[in-house]
Amino acid sequence: MLTDEKILITGPAGQIAEPLTRYLANDNEVWGIARFGDAEARARVEGYGVTTRVINLGDGEYGDLPTDFTYVLHLAADQSGGYDYDNAMRVNAEGTGLLLQHCRTAKAALVMSTFSTYRPKDDPTQPYVETDPLGDANSMHAPTYSMSKIGQEAVARYAARALGLPVTIARMNASYGDNGGLPGNHLAAALAGNPVITRWDPCVYSPIHEDDICAQTEALLQAATVPATIVNWAGDEPVSVQQWCALMAEELGRPIDVQVGDFPNTQHSAISDNTKRLSITGPCTVPWQDGIRRMVKARSQLA
Repeated sequence: MLTDEKILITGPAGQIAEPLTRYLANDNEVWGIARFGDAEARARVEGYGVTTRVINLGDGEYGDLPTDFTYVLHLAADQSGGYDYDNAMRVNAEGTGLLLQHCRTAKAALVMSTFSTYRPKDDPTQPYVETDPLGDANSMHAPTYSMSKIGQEAVARYAARALGLPVTIARMNASYGDNGGLPGNHLAAALAGNPVITRWDPCVYSPIHEDDICAQTEALLQAATVPATIVNWAGDEPVSVQQWCALMAEELGRPIDVQVGDFPNTQHSAISDNTKRLSITGPCTVPWQDGIRRMVKARSQLA
């Protein structure tokens, strides 16, 4: 567990970042930067004892933000809809380079990437390994996301070598927990009486609970190297959308309608080969059934 470190987190009110920010703030000096368009979100983050600054990563203007952080967790990303590739590259790729340059004296940086960087496989039952081809996964919610995150990885790899800054690039699969995630989005649809729309039947992911994300962060930082370490960040159990929706329906006591949409040129499944991550972090500790049940209980109370 990280203690007595000075840690910078980007996007600290995000779905993945907020539980991690809260967790790390218990024993470290944590700073958080974001656009903070939501004043309540900023206040909530500051309530964890975090020092915040309003910064747009695409601008590269850091004002009075210190440079002496010991660790950097870059979790923020542009996932806006539409086809503004220029802005997506400016924020996700250029913004990453400017951030790492600002924090070049850190012990290590973790840059959050995504499984959306992988070129879709013809066989959806085959797991993705870190050496698989990259390509446009034509994300449903953000068409620019795949390509701009590939750009981010390239910039992060350059920064590690040019700055001598140890970097881990962690390709996130499907995170979830009390703070939401893809299963949380499906739960919200079900609670609103809407169908869950997915890519395939079965559409399989390797979901990882926010508790395991918190527990594995230190090991991933310690694995940072020059050149950068690249690793899949995913849970140990392949689970389909249909499976977790069936469990959520059981917990809610009502059926959930899961439909397959028409999403060409996308990943029909995103199963992770976790060989490399297991060698770094060891196994996950939250079984997917327990995590989904906890999420349903927590988020149903918010609905």
